Amino acid sequence: MKHFLGLIMASGLVLAGCEQATQEPGSEATEADSEIAADDVAIAGNPLLAEWDTPFGVPPFDLIEDEHYLPALREGIRRTLAEVDEIMANPDAATFANTLEALETAGGDLSRVSRVFFAVNSAHSNDSTRETAKVIAPELSAMRDAIFLNEDLFARVNAIYEQRESLDLSAEQMRLLSESHKGFIRSGANLDEKSKERLKEINSELASSSQQFGENLLDETNEFELLVSDRADLGRLPGNLVALAAEEAKRRGHDCECWAFTLQRPSINPFLEYSPNRELREQIYLGYAMRGDNDNAADNKEILARMVALRAERAQLMGYASHAHFVLSDNMAETPERVYALLDQVWKPAIALARKERAALQEMMDADGIDDRVRGWDWRHYTEKVRKARYELDQEALRPYFEVTAVRDGAFAVATRLFGLTFAARDDLPTWHPDQEAFEVFDADGSHLAILYMDWFARESKRGGAWMNALRSQQKFGGDVSPIITNNFNFPAPIGDTPSLISYGDASTTFHEFGHALNGMLSDVTYESLSGTSTPRDFVEFPSQVMENWMGEPEVLRMFAKHYETGEPIPQEFIDKIVASAKFNQGFATVEYMAASYLDLNYHTLSHPAEIGDPREFEIAAMEAIGLIEEIIPRYRSGYFAHIFSGGYSSGYYGYMWSEVLDADAFQAFKETSLFDRETAAKFRKHILAKGGSEPGMDLYVAFRGREPSIEPLLERRGMTDSE
Repeated sequence: MKHFLGLIMASGLVLAGCEQATQEPGSEATEADSEIAADDVAIAGNPLLAEWDTPFGVPPFDLIEDEHYLPALREGIRRTLAEVDEIMANPDAATFANTLEALETAGGDLSRVSRVFFAVNSAHSNDSTRETAKVIAPELSAMRDAIFLNEDLFARVNAIYEQRESLDLSAEQMRLLSESHKGFIRSGANLDEKSKERLKEINSELASSSQQFGENLLDETNEFELLVSDRADLGRLPGNLVALAAEEAKRRGHDCECWAFTLQRPSINPFLEYSPNRELREQIYLGYAMRGDNDNAADNKEILARMVALRAERAQLMGYASHAHFVLSDNMAETPERVYALLDQVWKPAIALARKERAALQEMMDADGIDDRVRGWDWRHYTEKVRKARYELDQEALRPYFEVTAVRDGAFAVATRLFGLTFAARDDLPTWHPDQEAFEVFDADGSHLAILYMDWFARESKRGGAWMNALRSQQKFGGDVSPIITNNFNFPAPIGDTPSLISYGDASTTFHEFGHALNGMLSDVTYESLSGTSTPRDFVEFPSQVMENWMGEPEVLRMFAKHYETGEPIPQEFIDKIVASAKFNQGFATVEYMAASYLDLNYHTLSHPAEIGDPREFEIAAMEAIGLIEEIIPRYRSGYFAHIFSGGYSSGYYGYMWSEVLDADAFQAFKETSLFDRETAAKFRKHILAKGGSEPGMDLYVAFRGREPSIEPLLERRGMTDSE
């Protein structure tokens, strides 16, 4: 039954608890669908609904136009509801085959259309696709609730569930049944009619609000500009980034010798690091930090406060004390108390380390003759100065060794040595943007495994961050279906003859997202609903984060980190400095992440969200309560916390740290044998990457490691053990 979640999951609209609007079949949604179905021209000539006559069945991006999406999505909804009606109309008693497996195949057309649309709208949007996303959000919600709140359909699923022990089901079939039954319960199937009607209203409003939050954030991000006219204000900014800023200024219509900086990370972060002009650093820092909190048309405070209130009300309808209690009951953590316990365990040493880091920055700033305390816009600037002084490591000196295609090939090489995978470029496959690359992925025996798309560079049409989509998920039910996976990044684009040179941190991000891709590509389950990344939110980051460990290993750096001009391997001197500085600035990195995790939980453990009042003041109070120092803000402040207000991480942002406990402990299994031990890799593939959501996360981990994880490797990695 999670298959229906999969229809919408790619949108980024689904948060835990599924924030979609609803209408029952036969209501006004059905009338609208009748009008849509009559639009024969839009349907008959629509490449999204036609058979995809492409290699490996990849989407025909070269044929798809913006106007194709909305009618195709609406037709997909109509077909899905019709398929569900057929299941309910079956006069035979409910069985696993005629109900659960029938539901598994229902909605196939909508699945492939929605996966393409929401992937494109995230990576290469425009006014048309954004409007389609806004329009379709409540309609998808209506479909979802029409399915999950249908009493007759739930009765069929429940009848099978009640006799599950006598059905001789396989372990995976039992998991599909239990997860499907739970999906109905958690979607409100047991509520009375009055509560169901209120739930539909809540879901509808949340779906629209989530979409609007994301649009406001994109507008605020794209509209900001810092125009620099004095070359001296760029400091030691690398030449390729100077050229990129000059090109951005021209693109924005400035006819001058000047440089434009934006709030995209490849632009703002280097400026904060290298510009000696403290006032300009303050301007761009505040531009970033105040997104969604400027009391303008794009302000997100009212939207997020309303969302928090609606989520709390919905949780209480479902019988839970708060939204966090509802969400976490279906995660590995199980309760907010367990999450707070993890955060509290790490917070004390993290904030202590951050204070030590602040003192070192203040000392460097004092030496520069600046009569002021360290501010947020000073942190990155003086961090790089301290790093260089302490370790003689200039981060920009590393960039020539991290050309983006070399980093990509390094990730591929690790997968080859671990799992025997090989990768072949496929220039013949259609893409949604010229920046996008396509690869055919082969398993160790030479058989076709997957198609992998990689979209590298930042642009205004792409949302921030880095992420993975499954355009098609692996499954075996009704025939083997191979996955089609995308990785998406926001790295600086090549300029002239200079390729894209990325930072050490960006290289780590490449390995992280590639870990998600491996999770999707190496999935080996029967049912699509249980494949790939269909795991609890606090487990899903584990396979991706563990891949970051290989990137920083000296043996791996020597494999791929080569100077883009000379081909010379990264010097051992640089590797030694990277290793020596691995724990540098970990106080800051941990604290800013954890502050956001606390903020997420503080919003979502409220039983009476009227307590929020002004979200800005609520956030300030929440950060004061944990003792966050003024020089560090949460990684995501409320107004631009897209993970929890327009993505799938509400009450779940802590999951990165929960997963890091797993990944740090799991990587020790390789360190205890060897970095590329095939036997350990085979166990990791079998018990973690291949299983998807077919078993509980901790069961999978114990099957791989032989025990539950320890937190000590994480604390040691971040330099927070007593011995540090």
